[in-house]
Amino acid sequence: MTQERLRIKLRAYDHRLLDASATDIVRGVMRTGAHVAGPIPLPTRRSVITVLRGPHVDKKSREQFEVRVHSRLIEIREPNEQTTEALRQLDVPAGVDVEVK
Repeated sequence: MTQERLRIKLRAYDHRLLDASATDIVRGVMRTGAHVAGPIPLPTRRSVITVLRGPHVDKKSREQFEVRVHSRLIEIREPNEQTTEALRQLDVPAGVDVEVK
């Protein structure tokens, strides 16, 4: 017997905004009666960029910037039509990227 499931992957630069939207999704889905696993924190991707401070004389003087991408995974088991409708009506903030599989 195959179980239907939805996997929602959330990504954002701000972890507080990401956690708030994940709890909103979990609350909305649990109201419909579906089984929810998550939010599961996935590894944070970190990229560091090194830039020269001065263009000519100060070759050894450098500055580093980093960008962190936080992600969470929410798995919904046995979704019904109410669940998909609740997911469509949810308002996610502008800084959060949502991917549904």
